Amino acid sequence: MILGNAELYRLKSDARRGLLENDLILQRFFERYGSQLNVEDGTVLSRLLALDDNDLMDLLIGRKDSVASLEKEMQTDSFKIVLQRLREK
Repeated sequence: MILGNAELYRLKSDARRGLLENDLILQRFFERYGSQLNVEDGTVLSRLLALDDNDLMDLLIGRKDSVASLEKEMQTDSFKIVLQRLREK
């Protein structure tokens, strides 16, 4: 099921970060995939956006492949797909 406008708006609002680099990556992601996101993708994004800015940055640029607080979730296919899309240049 595709995310509704309200859910997508909430995710985009949560995506506004303190680090400009994170903002740019997340903005690019929403421009490319925002209209295609499903509920599972939204859950993954919510978990990622709950991270602090530096941990999120490390994941987005590939400096780290996991963080301790999300280690179990990061093994799922949906998490891997969303993270791969976020890392696309």
